[in-house]
Amino acid sequence: MSWVLSAGAFLAMTAVMLGAFAAHGLKGRLEENMMSAFQTAVQYQLWHSLALILLVALYRHQPQPMLQWSAISILVGVILFSGSLYLLALTGVRGFGPITPIGGVAMIIGWFLLLIASVRSGL
Repeated sequence: MSWVLSAGAFLAMTAVMLGAFAAHGLKGRLEENMMSAFQTAVQYQLWHSLALILLVALYRHQPQPMLQWSAISILVGVILFSGSLYLLALTGVRGFGPITPIGGVAMIIGWFLLLIASVRSGL
């Protein structure tokens, strides 16, 4: 699961960078609703990058495949959810909007898989 730790660290780093970019580079350039969408993407990316790091720690404590599936689902969710919101905000192309809920569902599934893992193992 070292790749998950790397992914979590990368996502956390880029969330901070994108948040700073939005605050300083996009302020006044995006409509308010698009800036809000961008900020939502940053927040979800940052929180879920921390979840990935937590999953690595849990996996090292008690390895089980469900934790790996949880990490994969959360990673896919961040890419689809935050990625589609970034693209929507920056391009204005509304076609990216329908991808966002798919990413949200993937993140929910990731959290559900963590729940299952915790119940099964007594984490």
